[in-house]
Amino acid sequence: MMRQYQELKARHPGALLMFRLGDFYELFFDDARVAARELEIVLTSREVGKGRRVPMCGVPHHALTGHLARLVERGYRVAICDQVEDPRKARGLVRREVTRVVTPGTVMDAALLPAREHRYLASLGGGDGAWGLAAVDLSTGDFLATEIRGPDADRRLADELARLDPREILVPAGAVPSGGEGGAEQIASGRWTQYDAWRFDPGVARRALREHFGVATLDGFGCEGLALATSAAGALVGYLRGTQQGPLAHLRGLRVYSSESVLDVDEITRRNLELLRGRGDGGTRHTLIGALDETATAMGGRLLREWLLRPLVEPEGIASRHAAVGAALGERGRRETVRKTLRAMPDIARLVGRIGHGSAGPRDLCALREGLNLLPALRAEVERLPDARFARLAGAMDPHADVADHIARALVDDPPAGLRDGGLIREGYDPALDRLREAASGGKAWIAGLEASERERTGIRSLRVGFNKVFGYYIEVSNANRHLVPEEYIRKQTLTGAERYITPEMKEREAAILGAEERIAALELELFAALRGSVAGRAHSLLEAAAALAEADVLLALAEGAERWGYVRPEITAEPVLDIREGRHPVLERLLEGERFVPNSLSLDVRDRGLLIVTGPNMAGKSTLLRQAALITIMAQMGSFVPAAWARIGVTDRIFTRVGATDEIASGRSTFLVEMQEVSRILHGATGRSLILLDEVGRGTSTYDGMSLAWAVVEYLHDRIGARTLFATHFHELTELAEMLPRVHNIAMQVQEQGERIVFLHTVAEGRADRSYGIHVARLAGIPDEVIAQARRILAQLEAAAARPGEADAPPTPSRARRSRQLPLALELASPLEEELLDLAVETMTPLEALRVLADLRERARVRRSGSSDRRERRLQ
Repeated sequence: MMRQYQELKARHPGALLMFRLGDFYELFFDDARVAARELEIVLTSREVGKGRRVPMCGVPHHALTGHLARLVERGYRVAICDQVEDPRKARGLVRREVTRVVTPGTVMDAALLPAREHRYLASLGGGDGAWGLAAVDLSTGDFLATEIRGPDADRRLADELARLDPREILVPAGAVPSGGEGGAEQIASGRWTQYDAWRFDPGVARRALREHFGVATLDGFGCEGLALATSAAGALVGYLRGTQQGPLAHLRGLRVYSSESVLDVDEITRRNLELLRGRGDGGTRHTLIGALDETATAMGGRLLREWLLRPLVEPEGIASRHAAVGAALGERGRRETVRKTLRAMPDIARLVGRIGHGSAGPRDLCALREGLNLLPALRAEVERLPDARFARLAGAMDPHADVADHIARALVDDPPAGLRDGGLIREGYDPALDRLREAASGGKAWIAGLEASERERTGIRSLRVGFNKVFGYYIEVSNANRHLVPEEYIRKQTLTGAERYITPEMKEREAAILGAEERIAALELELFAALRGSVAGRAHSLLEAAAALAEADVLLALAEGAERWGYVRPEITAEPVLDIREGRHPVLERLLEGERFVPNSLSLDVRDRGLLIVTGPNMAGKSTLLRQAALITIMAQMGSFVPAAWARIGVTDRIFTRVGATDEIASGRSTFLVEMQEVSRILHGATGRSLILLDEVGRGTSTYDGMSLAWAVVEYLHDRIGARTLFATHFHELTELAEMLPRVHNIAMQVQEQGERIVFLHTVAEGRADRSYGIHVARLAGIPDEVIAQARRILAQLEAAAARPGEADAPPTPSRARRSRQLPLALELASPLEEELLDLAVETMTPLEALRVLADLRERARVRRSGSSDRRERRLQ
């Protein structure tokens, strides 16, 4: 047995081998140590000869799924080794084979898959600014590929990997994966799998794809001219064939796409905007997907996530989705009828995935049959929705009546969960099976009547006929009645208080019954496999129907949300504008229990109003306003209606955010460095069609450094990029830029003072804020009163000092700032002496004049220093 184990282990290096022994899956040697630690089970040992023992641990076969889930989620590859012959018929050691290899990217068990998320396996090839990327969701057959080229290819690759979020990424053996900061994070997560480099060879990869799809050329898939994408996709197919040990009938199409054809929302922006995961608990309650997901099916939930992560940039495509949502919005009764049917619909995509994979059980096929039976009525209702898009979707919802009928004729209504439990195939489906069942049934009836006839014939009232799997059929007689046993009874087994016998006729009947049952079991498996293969042959068209169902579900869900929350259809234009009237934050307005969300209007146009400087105190709503603008843009371009009274949105190519940076201690990056790296990414990647949201740039360093950087960033955005920008800041001096730069305007969050308290109005208006109210906010946060009082005294002294005329720290006038393009700084600015020095015409002065001016300046400086000392002593007193 150990030799058998070692041979199988050698074929699957790098995988934990779970070796079937009776009712357990056992692991040995280092695999056992790893499994015992990760699964928190007891590590034992087993003797393998001459006193030698090896580490060992195991799990019951019926509990495999849960333990497998833990191992796979922690990044392990697991080879499942099963007995592939009947132990009763085996001569010597039972033959075992690895029936599948489960990796983080190839999970198929429904219990291990998130229902509303794709689980991708990716493949990556290329390098040096040119990448080929392919990904497949084995559970649904979704297979896609792309090429990423250009000077920012590494950054776009990292963003695409983050968007796909693959659980496993294949790379050529020996290659060092890269791809920007996002790629480095993927490496650290341990998701990379080294795979034979020759599998990525373009010729080998093309051949693998042509063989899998059964075609002579790949032109029909749109990838024939994309060598890197083809290499990645072909390697992926080779890996799946090697690990799955079965058919991949549901992988019948390859979707080639371009990452430049969608709104680019990178991983940092997705995280800052909390599109999919909340920053606090990592859940979806406080996220945009949580606010939008009204879908009735898991298929629709997955597609909605895809639309959210890949909003469109073509106005025609966006308008088509909006028109369909609007049509569904006006058909409330029909919409609810369709959604009610959808709620009863199984996950057809994943059912077909398991069928095509060869791992589907009888209940999976029955669930598919039930879903197909719902399609005719649902199709008719969808077709009546007044939009051409719904008519097209209805046309793709083929109910596959022949498939449903085949399943209904073949399988019983309520089949057992396991294939080997028997009773799968309906009576009348196969004549040979019916004859075997009749023979077995007749034999069992004879056995059932034997007990009564033998009691009467022998006079033994306690005589009993029974059966067990080890000894077969028997007649049991208690020891007290042994003297009444007929001579033709043959002793079979001795018990403590009884004897068990068999007769020649019983033995003959037993052989017929057991032989028939074995043949029944084998024939049922054969018939089920044929049925599953027949359905798998229709996988492509079944998946098309599932895709149509998912899209209809998403459109109806968006209409449902629009009606429930008062969303409107936005006007989409190619002009670089963002005009929102009475806009609302789609997530926050749902979290305000019993309170009304205060709407705000916003107007951006790169031609004359491209950059808004947003000021106002903390907690007044600046960050909400910024995020709200981005979320409304994303919703509009994904095809959703938006939370506003009216909106006109210019198509955006990229959305950038710089909000809420934190330090990254593990990588040695401070908060300010992270902030500056994010700003750098924006300044290098933004275009005139982008939307930029910047919050508190420069606050992580000294006042002078921070304000200088913020000022320079605003100038660069205004002069060099020209993108629609919201720039929130507490540097109130930056509002002076509205008088210097023609496309810069000021808006401010409004507050109302009530004595020492302030009321946040959460409304925005034209103009600037002149105070931050930081001490008021600190008081709300619970800072001790003693600290608040001292802060007020210090603030009063600083404001009084800054206001004294003639002081060295008096700010220059706005007119002087405009002349020099220098902002007025509140602390330690140029003194009058310095200003006078700057104005001296030293080029035309004589040496004597220069000495006279220098002596005069020295005397004035001495007087000023003496006066400052007197004031300092008075303050100390």
